[in-house]
Amino acid sequence: MKRNINIFEFPLNLGLTKKEHETEPGVRKLPDWLRKFDFHRRIIPKKVFRLDAPQYSMDYDEESNVRNADLIIEYAKKQAEYILKNYEKNTFNIILGGDCSILIGNAIALKKLGRFGLFYLDGHTDFISPELSETGGAAGMDLAIITGTGHEKLTNIDGLKPYLSEENIFCCGNAETDDDEYVNQIVNSNIHYYDLYRLRENGFRKTAESFLKMVNDKDLDGFFIHFDVDILSDEIMPAVDSRTEDGISYDDLREMLEPLFESPLCFGIEITILDPDYDENGMYTRPFVENLIQIIKNKED
Repeated sequence: MKRNINIFEFPLNLGLTKKEHETEPGVRKLPDWLRKFDFHRRIIPKKVFRLDAPQYSMDYDEESNVRNADLIIEYAKKQAEYILKNYEKNTFNIILGGDCSILIGNAIALKKLGRFGLFYLDGHTDFISPELSETGGAAGMDLAIITGTGHEKLTNIDGLKPYLSEENIFCCGNAETDDDEYVNQIVNSNIHYYDLYRLRENGFRKTAESFLKMVNDKDLDGFFIHFDVDILSDEIMPAVDSRTEDGISYDDLREMLEPLFESPLCFGIEITILDPDYDENGMYTRPFVENLIQIIKNKED
């Protein structure tokens, strides 16, 4: 059955620490940037919703050791409320960031809707405590936060900790495998972890199908996909906050996303970290939009 598509725009950049040459991270421009390349027009959404984000700052919260913690919490609450107010059953939701910290508000909304799984596609694990973070940016800790690692003020908003359970999550694509302390955080969790090299070895479609089997076996209410574009190889997507040389191709992405998109249990996908400031002429965005639309449209055929 063909499902309607709704687009939610959450142009938050408070989870990132700005680089020396930046006035603020450019990821907040992502929804408007994709619109410029006809993403919205070609997707033909039933509705487009937008929740504008607070002005960028670099405030360090001593209580949580996370930058902009209070503003991120406030936005996450509004975001969850906004999703729930506009959520339509049997609709596929495309959620445009922003940085990865938008996952917090999305996960809170999912927790209020039921028991959900998460297919986490990212060139990093984003699964560390604030004490291990070099920047204090929530975008590098979002997977940890939503599963309950970190300060209570972020991990237990409205008493809902954890927003998603570790054992219902597949984390796929981490290319930062040299730092044992970093990797051990997720290895020692209950998350199903496939770094980039294990993901290739296991097979892209097979990994997605294993996730779907888990969702069905556990009788979950549904699942959500996190897609940080830095999982793509640097050759095809260098317009990101934290580049890694190795990564997946668009064919690999299709292999994973197609079976997930075909499932009626798929709540939708969030797309994060593509920074228009690093792709001024759209050289990398054009093929990105083209490939993504093909994959999404294929699910409707």
